[in-house]
Amino acid sequence: MLRPLGVAAAACAVVTTVGVLDPNQPGHYPTCPWLFLTGTWCPGCGTLRALHDLGHGDVVGALDRNPLTVVATAGLLVWFGVWVRRLWLGRQRTSMAPAWLIYSLFWLIVVFWVARNVPGWTWLSPA
Repeated sequence: MLRPLGVAAAACAVVTTVGVLDPNQPGHYPTCPWLFLTGTWCPGCGTLRALHDLGHGDVVGALDRNPLTVVATAGLLVWFGVWVRRLWLGRQRTSMAPAWLIYSLFWLIVVFWVARNVPGWTWLSPA
């Protein structure tokens, strides 16, 4: 159970850091390199601000910043719970993630990346 405790401690450290050092204030974090070079949003743009909002319990604000981050955070929490339960019960991992899941996640990210840069679709842009 040391690995899950280490992962949980690291996640808590990240959320605490982002919660304390507000990404909405200039100078705390560097600019997104993709946004700086291309002027378009990457799938991760707004993630720090979304995590800041989630850390403060503002789910609606986090959805405004980056909806993919909110979905990914929920998915990671579920995955973490399954992992801890499996280790707690002493069960071995029976399989890796199926290929269809990996490809689906890849294409979800690509579609989100394109969609948030469609002119006029400001509802997907980081607020």
